[in-house]
Amino acid sequence: MKMNFKKLQRFVAVGMLSALLVGTSVLPPVSANPSKLYTNAKASALIDVESGRVLYSSDGDTPMRIASLTKIMTAIVAIDHGKLTDMVKTSKRAVGKEGSSIYLQLGEEMSLHHMLYGLMLRSGNDAATAIAEHVGGSEEGFVHLMNEKATFLGLKHTQFKNPHGLDDDEHYSSANDLAKLTAYALKNDVFAEIVSTRVKKVPNPHEKWEYSYTNKNKMLTMYEGADGVKTGYTKKSLRCLVSSATRNGQQLAAVTINDSDDWADHRKMLDWGFGHYPLKEIAVKGQQVSGYPYAIGQSFKYPLEEQETGNVQSRLVLLEAGTTRYLLGERGFLEWYLNEQQIGAVPVYDPNSSRLQLSMTSQKSLQSLADFQKANKHDQRGPIFGSIIKVLDALFEH
Repeated sequence: MKMNFKKLQRFVAVGMLSALLVGTSVLPPVSANPSKLYTNAKASALIDVESGRVLYSSDGDTPMRIASLTKIMTAIVAIDHGKLTDMVKTSKRAVGKEGSSIYLQLGEEMSLHHMLYGLMLRSGNDAATAIAEHVGGSEEGFVHLMNEKATFLGLKHTQFKNPHGLDDDEHYSSANDLAKLTAYALKNDVFAEIVSTRVKKVPNPHEKWEYSYTNKNKMLTMYEGADGVKTGYTKKSLRCLVSSATRNGQQLAAVTINDSDDWADHRKMLDWGFGHYPLKEIAVKGQQVSGYPYAIGQSFKYPLEEQETGNVQSRLVLLEAGTTRYLLGERGFLEWYLNEQQIGAVPVYDPNSSRLQLSMTSQKSLQSLADFQKANKHDQRGPIFGSIIKVLDALFEH
């Protein structure tokens, strides 16, 4: 909606007055410093899956060969764009693909869902090619979808040339980009179920016995709480690994590229992350907003090290009365900041709003939160300006 300059000035003033500081510290400060973390990898990263916060990075933005870690993107693109019940037919190009294989035969048909297990558990390059040709129409068409997804996710140091990860000078990613990609992928239930599976039995059209795919990811058996993700190796990339684990409701994902001792390093990285960056409960659904007649509409947790807990601040941004969102019970939202960088936002309602009665896991509640997050994506030009813009969006979106 277009506004003249005088109208814009008036509503910016409303936004600035509405951005009220409601708390300078939500957690008591502690002076402890986390121990330093070292790995044998050329590049590494550790991410909190839910928040997307990168907890540790070493040469994390350096583009490098990533071998079969590529298949994380292959799998999530196939899940997002394909139909799991579709039967994928194996072409001559897929059968002849070099490297690791699930030994598909020419013309063999397998459901996309089952083939994804062969892709992620056994790292089948034949499966990667067959999946790409089926979902993308051609391998080249599928690679376009992979790069499109990389752009969507903001992966600035990533470029794909194939769906399997065989060496190509123009095929690369970085540890930080892979961490972000993995965090995105693990939020997909199908992907998460596949990569956490230790052994999968799949129908064999040629024999009475079934195919049996055993996961190459040793972390699933050697680390408590491990639930994914993918191994990788070529002669040029050397050993690559992405692993994930969940403890106390927190899921972390670790990435190493070119690491001669990756199993030990991943155990160390995950232990370090859980130990130094546990989830802190910052807001609880239904909690009263201090000094205001509003209640928080969604619980919010964030990974923080001890010395950061005193640096979390909140800012209340109010909606103008009479807007659609206001009439539906929403009164605004609380933005949360760490060292002046926004880390999250939750809606606030009247205490008697029916939205507060919805279960946090109910479909309506999840959709309500998704709608809120979509409508209130913060502007990248700074926290205060972002708050003003969000107020303007709320005022004129409907």
